[in-house]
Amino acid sequence: MANMSIVGKRNKANGALFEAWISASCDHYSETGIAFMEKTPEPFHITSRGKDGVVSGYYEKSAQPDYKGILKGGKGVMFEAKHTDCGMIKQGAVTETQSRNLDMYHELGAICFVLVSMGFESFHRVPWPVWKGMKEIFGHKHMTLDEIGPYRVKSYIGMIDFLDGIEAMDEKWKHVDGD
Repeated sequence: MANMSIVGKRNKANGALFEAWISASCDHYSETGIAFMEKTPEPFHITSRGKDGVVSGYYEKSAQPDYKGILKGGKGVMFEAKHTDCGMIKQGAVTETQSRNLDMYHELGAICFVLVSMGFESFHRVPWPVWKGMKEIFGHKHMTLDEIGPYRVKSYIGMIDFLDGIEAMDEKWKHVDGD
């Protein structure tokens, strides 16, 4: 059995790398006038600071989806980012709070999706109605590499082109509620 400390550190490092790739992509979209997207800050309350620079505290509320923004022309976008190394992604990786936020934004007309890294080998933009409807669509509450395959987006070292074809995806899924 793997040492949980090592697994936790690896997961944290992978999450940070995935976030760096997304942020580089967001910077590119902003610089080229395609969209303005930003990371949602997580509200953290600091309870103490040690002399060695160690900070203690707690998260003040459940995390919101990772990124929000707007496309050129005014269409809102919200998405959650998830990384996995195990060849499948579980629906439960998105928290109830994140799910409620994505539901609300989707109902109000924003483009909502979950951006999934499958071991940094492929990246997938899963429309929110598909993510929410996994059980009905696939018969289980997870997606395998084969099932997530149709949602693959282009990627380059250090960047993921997750907005490529976003309007077509939105048109196809905007009237689907996923329930």
